Amino acid sequence: MAEWHPKQELESFGIGPSKTPKRADRVADVIRNELSILILQKVRDPELREVNISRVELSDDLKHAKIYFTTLDGSGQASHIKKRLLKAKGFMRSHLAKSLNLRFTPDLHFWYDETVEKVEEMEKLLEELAKERNEREQNS
Repeated sequence: MAEWHPKQELESFGIGPSKTPKRADRVADVIRNELSILILQKVRDPELREVNISRVELSDDLKHAKIYFTTLDGSGQASHIKKRLLKAKGFMRSHLAKSLNLRFTPDLHFWYDETVEKVEEMEKLLEELAKERNEREQNS
């Protein structure tokens, strides 16, 4: 019977030492940084100055990039901002082509990132639960 190795068991669950990230993950981080800087410094559209690139997911073949963004106004302006981003897409791709040393420049797809709003909702729910628990403990 084979010996049990806790270190190998943890690594099989993805808990152990981190493995080096895939190339797509590394390139996605570079794209996020480049686009964030580009929006702050070179995009002329003033409405895009309030856009934050929260994360980028890149396909394994590096040909498609999902760009997740948030805005200061929340989801109310998301569709309008997405249209503005699509209008600037060619400019952004040409900048990425110049700055990244890739055979193909990925096609950019923009998505509003609802993660922040969902986290806020969860925090409010947890606070309400804590208040109710405290009230029950005080009444007991």
